[in-house]
Amino acid sequence: MPDADLHAVEQELPSHIKLTREEEGCLVFKVLQDEENINRFNVYEEFASQNSFELHQQRVRHSKWGAIAINVERRYRIEGAL
Repeated sequence: MPDADLHAVEQELPSHIKLTREEEGCLVFKVLQDEENINRFNVYEEFASQNSFELHQQRVRHSKWGAIAINVERRYRIEGAL
């Protein structure tokens, strides 16, 4: 993420984490700032279903977090249920 966005992301992140963990279907949501690159955050999340994940993504797009983190590069690896 750009350096200019780091402060705003750090300020809003606790609220985003709280709201995500309160979502129906959210099983795990962990965010850790990378020790070597402070502009990188590693996220691990589990949702009960594909629908729960899609609802989460929809909420994020229309949230304060979504506006603040608009410039955050995202790389996903999505794995299905075993």
